[in-house]
Amino acid sequence: MVEYSSLYSNTSYNTNCVTGDKDHLYNRLKESISKAETIDIIVAFLMESGVRLLVEDFKEAVDRGAVLRILCGNYLNITQPQALYLLKDSLGDNVDLRFYNVPDKSFHPKAYIFKHENSGEIFIGSSNVSRSALTDGIEWNYRICSKTSPEDYFYFKQTFEELFLNHSIIVNDNEMRKYSKRWKRPKFFEDMERLENGAVVVTGSNQGEVAAEPIPKYFIDSKELEVSKIIEYPRPIGPQIEALYELKKSRLDGWEKGIVVAATGLGKTFLAAFDSKEFKKVLFIAHREEILIQAERTFKCVRPETTTGYFSGERKDKNCDILFATVQTLGRKEYLNEKFFSRNQFDYIVIDEFHHAVAESYINIIEYFKPKFLLGLTATPERLDSQDVFALCDYNLVYEVRLKEAINKGWLVPFRYYGVFDETDYSRIDYRNGRYDEKQLEQILNINKRAGLILQNYLKYTSRKALGFCSSRSHAVFMAEYFIKHGIKACAVISGNIPENSSNSEDEGKPSCVMDRKEAVNKLKNAEVKVVFSVDMFNEGLDIPEVDMVLFLRPTESPTVFLQQLGRGLRKTGKKKYVNVLDFIGNYKKANLIPFLLMGDIKDLGKKAGTVCIPDEEEYPEGCFVNFDFRLIDLFKRMSDEQKKLFDRVKDEYFRIKENLGDRPLRTSMYTYLEESVYAAIRTKKEQNIFGDYLSFLEKIGELSEDERTLIGTVAHEFLKEIENTRMTKMYKMPILLAFYNYGKMKLVIDEDDIYENFKEYYSHGSNAIDLVKDSNTSNYREWGKKEYVDLARKNPIKFLMQSSPDFFYEENKQFCLTPAIKEFINNSAFIEHYKDIIDYRTRRFYKERLEKRLIDSD
Repeated sequence: MVEYSSLYSNTSYNTNCVTGDKDHLYNRLKESISKAETIDIIVAFLMESGVRLLVEDFKEAVDRGAVLRILCGNYLNITQPQALYLLKDSLGDNVDLRFYNVPDKSFHPKAYIFKHENSGEIFIGSSNVSRSALTDGIEWNYRICSKTSPEDYFYFKQTFEELFLNHSIIVNDNEMRKYSKRWKRPKFFEDMERLENGAVVVTGSNQGEVAAEPIPKYFIDSKELEVSKIIEYPRPIGPQIEALYELKKSRLDGWEKGIVVAATGLGKTFLAAFDSKEFKKVLFIAHREEILIQAERTFKCVRPETTTGYFSGERKDKNCDILFATVQTLGRKEYLNEKFFSRNQFDYIVIDEFHHAVAESYINIIEYFKPKFLLGLTATPERLDSQDVFALCDYNLVYEVRLKEAINKGWLVPFRYYGVFDETDYSRIDYRNGRYDEKQLEQILNINKRAGLILQNYLKYTSRKALGFCSSRSHAVFMAEYFIKHGIKACAVISGNIPENSSNSEDEGKPSCVMDRKEAVNKLKNAEVKVVFSVDMFNEGLDIPEVDMVLFLRPTESPTVFLQQLGRGLRKTGKKKYVNVLDFIGNYKKANLIPFLLMGDIKDLGKKAGTVCIPDEEEYPEGCFVNFDFRLIDLFKRMSDEQKKLFDRVKDEYFRIKENLGDRPLRTSMYTYLEESVYAAIRTKKEQNIFGDYLSFLEKIGELSEDERTLIGTVAHEFLKEIENTRMTKMYKMPILLAFYNYGKMKLVIDEDDIYENFKEYYSHGSNAIDLVKDSNTSNYREWGKKEYVDLARKNPIKFLMQSSPDFFYEENKQFCLTPAIKEFINNSAFIEHYKDIIDYRTRRFYKERLEKRLIDSD
């Protein structure tokens, strides 16, 4: 997802007519922009390719004081969101950008209006802001000069003023985000994009014509047809443009870390490389060396002047600008110390495949280093174990484009999905902690009858390069051998030991169908094999855009893994129009979620799946085809009807989480790991929301400790419920509650010194201070002393806690106090533990709900 550019030259003109082809409007506009005092543009649509041509000229103009105004249409979704983002990112407040805003009225003007020191001119005709319209397309435009045609010039000028000032809406950040979220690529865009991106660009001048192609390091002289070197420079496009703008805004708002969620195939590594350019020392972390090698190539392409190194295995480079490290090596305590790295060694840290970052080795790294900014990248933040990845970045979701949106915008190809009924009886297999027993699963899947069904359906659809995802190493080898036996070139890629009982073996005992990852990828690319079978070796870090078929040959147990594997086939390339997906579905757990997974967004998966059996056709991404065997539809309906009662589901979740953690989950752990569909259900039912009175929930399921039993029904219990349910529109109450907590030595009374120290400590962490940064009255909080922090406390949390909870909070002699009735409990270990747990839970919930509100507001 990288493009390359060449230069355009000026010339002199003897006519007011511009007809396109070799007579480019761009060259006329460039000259006019260079001397204009005001630039007014009114066009039906903006495209990224056209903005690319003009944006540097716009920069030079506004830098010297020129006024730039642009009025464009948003009708029929032709204006590309990334064109808007590119303008705002490059020009900021120096461009007054607006949408025409008169419903049910067509808007097709194309005019470029300039006011110079002693004259004015307009180019009016058929050219919108697109590369082809401004360069080699057949577009007719005419120049009107204010000196020779003053009436015409001022008539158009005044009409522009009327439309711009009275019939438009300002394209601010919020409007831009809303437009981007609802934007879908129009169906006729395919041919238009081919003209914008694929055709050779010819630019005219009296000294010769130059054609620029997106070929690295070279361009072609169209007269001599000689290859000449130019300087290569990549630039962000599409979703990268939008994400870079949001990342910059996020840092300006005071955030020190954030997460970008973008579907597989959208260039997240390039995004990180572009975003890192303002930072000198960069750390890139991944869990596979292959990902690091690909990432280094990308960073060197974007930042060729930097030095790079590796911290993995035997290599322990340190003295370089950009360090690429495996988490397995860097995450060890022996390296996370001043001997190897200072805490502020890196200005910018990137963690790839961020959904893995809840693991201890990642946490060690995140907690040790103190960069200016930490960026987490993932396509699928939701995890099977319900651990909350967003919490690692304080729920700062900087930018998000899920699979459905990416397909709708034409950034990924659509899929043709076929749900094939599989007679395998999964009810015979043991199922524990969300997974089937692997050995039993192998026995039931590794049979010729099922493999024959898979082969039969594979042959039914055309495929040159296919990936098959299996349940185990043995299953992958079995499938590869079966396909080879029936004349299909296939291989298996597995990790660890070679499974026993595989046939077709060579002398050393390794099945001839087994290849390492790199060899298999090369052979698939070169058409030496047609199908690669694996378990999870291709979930991440694979870049074979030519994959045209994905085979799901095992039960779908993880929505995240399903979308990762589906994404392997969605990358755009050449003439590829779509990817075929064959999914072999039986009566396994969660099979009824599959129709909803194909919607491409699993945030509200459980909520959606609990209402209907199959989504409506229009809920799938644009251009996608979904077909289920009628027997599967019957299966999905039966499974939906068998959903448990809500309380039983909550109780089951509690004991699942307890088993996984090896300890009782209190509120924070329960909130973090609770299955999203269950939380969505209890959130709207106050009487069943366990987080409104967690002690009573523990009592109901028989999980109270002896110390906790002494709290039930007391004033301490009522106080804890009050804190569980207190309203929070901002974070101001948290440092006050922490002051009473006093690092585990509870106080009944806090004075101004306590308030000052706790507020200062709390807001020293950038994420906690976002509310202060955004308010002009508090944005200078870093310069505050004791008086300012105490004034803030009295104005907000102290005042509102006394109003909402007068039975528990009061003020006396400039001290803030808890009711004396709690005195007998402040040394009770259970009371202290639950009090702190409520603070942690409410903090995490606040961050998450703020994120959810922002996402709703942007829709």
